Amino acid sequence: MTLLELIEAQAARLQEAGVSFGHGTTNAFDEAAWLVMWKLGVPLDALDAHAQDAVSAEQVQAVAALVQDRITSRKPAAYLTREAWLQGVPFYVDERAIVPRSFIAELLADATIDAWLSDQTERVLDLCTGNGSLAVLAAMAWPEVQVDAIDLSPDALAVARINVDNHGLADRIRLLQGDGLTPADGAYDLILCNPPYVNTASMQALPPEYQAEPALALAGGSDGMDFIRQMLAKAPDHLTEHGVLVLEIGNERAFFEAAFPTLEAAWLDTSAGEDQVLLLTRDALVAAR
Repeated sequence: MTLLELIEAQAARLQEAGVSFGHGTTNAFDEAAWLVMWKLGVPLDALDAHAQDAVSAEQVQAVAALVQDRITSRKPAAYLTREAWLQGVPFYVDERAIVPRSFIAELLADATIDAWLSDQTERVLDLCTGNGSLAVLAAMAWPEVQVDAIDLSPDALAVARINVDNHGLADRIRLLQGDGLTPADGAYDLILCNPPYVNTASMQALPPEYQAEPALALAGGSDGMDFIRQMLAKAPDHLTEHGVLVLEIGNERAFFEAAFPTLEAAWLDTSAGEDQVLLLTRDALVAAR
């Protein structure tokens, strides 16, 4: 059996078992490739080079056991491999934090946000940092800035500490524990926020893979806006004069616009469309207060 044949066989198992994707992959083949190649120590970007490599019976057995764990536990693959990738950057992750998948990462990578910043940009805040991935990507995108990263969960911040240290950014990223903007230190030129925004009905309908993640990082109340209401009320006090807030709300645009009908937002284009992430200026936040 070749590596490619092994991946195809495991993809069929995942498909038949009806597992859910969305934590780094969107389909059974990609998920199987991730699990198989990780287990066998093959670089994840080297499938073409190794597709016809022969695999031993022992390797097949080891892979089959891992895929069975994925099927039986319904945990996201990242919790099994202890690794997730965002914009080509590896991050450690475990059950203490949600699997990183924010569309804000795309906007950091393609420089979309840069147009709203200036050469005076010095301070960035990653609010609801989780495993610290957006804080790390922001520090990489703008080597001259200092980044604060806030989360309510001490467990999530312990995971973030691993990633900050792994990427050698401890001198530029400060981790702060607390509720919302309470620990925020002064004003920021940019606030990034991927908050809990899933509404109650959607939470109840989530597949087991999502229910395996900390509910604290997902659940946003009846309309998904509980955290966001409190945060937006305080945000102007933590933005510099020309500061901006980049906010991810997933599939909750209708609830967002119902909750903030007078708030002028710039919707940003991502791979999932133009209704997942929005940008708010300080002036817009003040005007809608």
